[in-house]
Amino acid sequence: MNAIEIEGVSRSYEDFSVRNISLTLPSGMIMGLVGENGAGKTTMINLIMNALHADSGKIRVLGCDNTSPEFTAVKQDISVVADTVMFPDNFSAAQVSKMLSYTYINWNSTVFDGYLDRFELSRTKLIRDYSKGMAMKLSLAAALSHDSRLLLLDEPTGGLDPFFRDMVLDVLVEYTRSEDRSILISSHIVSDLEHLCDLIAFMRRGELVMCDTKDHILEEYAVIRTSSDMMLPISSVKAVRKGRYDTQVLMRREDIPRGITPERSTLEDIIVFMGRSEDKVIPTYMTEHGTASLW
Repeated sequence: MNAIEIEGVSRSYEDFSVRNISLTLPSGMIMGLVGENGAGKTTMINLIMNALHADSGKIRVLGCDNTSPEFTAVKQDISVVADTVMFPDNFSAAQVSKMLSYTYINWNSTVFDGYLDRFELSRTKLIRDYSKGMAMKLSLAAALSHDSRLLLLDEPTGGLDPFFRDMVLDVLVEYTRSEDRSILISSHIVSDLEHLCDLIAFMRRGELVMCDTKDHILEEYAVIRTSSDMMLPISSVKAVRKGRYDTQVLMRREDIPRGITPERSTLEDIIVFMGRSEDKVIPTYMTEHGTASLW
């Protein structure tokens, strides 16, 4: 069974929309949802939870249509960590535990206390006195303490120091050691996703630009740099960025012309390059032979 199935989903606002999104998160895998601020990542998480209603398309979560009455029960198996704390600011961690024991059938206060110790969180300090990092730690502790099968994480490492970010990544890897547990994590820290995720979904301006395995993306694409007049097949070019003295091209490795050595590209290089590329460069220079001149 797939953890998430999204088919042709769209949602429009007055000044923004997500358009025709389709992706699948298989059970037991981790998908990174990446894109600039305003790309539609948080909107997609809200649509998955049916906190926002899609204008069109279908979403199934843990095998259940998320618009059906049965989805209420399925939510017991889902944890959501937003980029802001969702608990009352006059609560302590101990009070959060008591509240959630009435919310989740499988709430485990012993597991929760273990995460409080691991994350070095006080049981009595009020949430209003938390730093942003402490609030995220509390949210993660709660999300991991009721035996959920799906984690939806919206920028979980935002505001955290590098040491705790590493701890969070270790905790998430531990969580998915069970084959029936899956994670969808949105983040602008692509380097975190490179070490954590099996799949990468890249959104830009409300559209899904790419969704593939991390390993295939790294095997498929590379950046080349040229300062000479060159013709390249349109089908091989993914993005172009023109500088003052040369041009960088993200393209399929198998189509790189002989004699050109690709730059060593990380997942972050590829994603950032695509996000900042000039959208109109390739269509402007298309020729009747299906090639693009870079100059």
